[in-house]
Amino acid sequence: MATILIIDDERAIRKTLTEILGFEGYKIEEAADGEEGLKKFQGATYDVVLCDIKMPKVDGLEFLSKATAINPDVPIIMISGHGTIETAVEAVKKGAFDFISKPPDLNRLLITIRNAIDKNKLVKEAKVLKRRVSKVQEMIGESAAIKMIK
Repeated sequence: MATILIIDDERAIRKTLTEILGFEGYKIEEAADGEEGLKKFQGATYDVVLCDIKMPKVDGLEFLSKATAINPDVPIIMISGHGTIETAVEAVKKGAFDFISKPPDLNRLLITIRNAIDKNKLVKEAKVLKRRVSKVQEMIGESAAIKMIK
């Protein structure tokens, strides 16, 4: 099953999300702030990241920028209780998969996570297929006719 990293400075939110998503069959890892989350993100592979925006040390938008530089294929879902439309737009422009306000609507959260995981699988499959196709269609030869075709 998919592995999800939850980054939130509120322990109650982390525990609630861990219980809910664990019950759904996901493997969960937690981080108490953006700095700890960044260390975990660099050291492991995750299918999805849930990240709060307002946190001490490294905030969610800074985490988002650094994480997308490390691995742009991992969907990062931003969550915030202080979110505005401007914050949501900024997060999506910086590469967030989606923005969910706290307290999260459980159905919306689960659907967003499933969509993010599906997108991640499709991106991986597309990369594999592109590598296979590029190897299959290699043309060999140096004659004038082959050079013209190339």
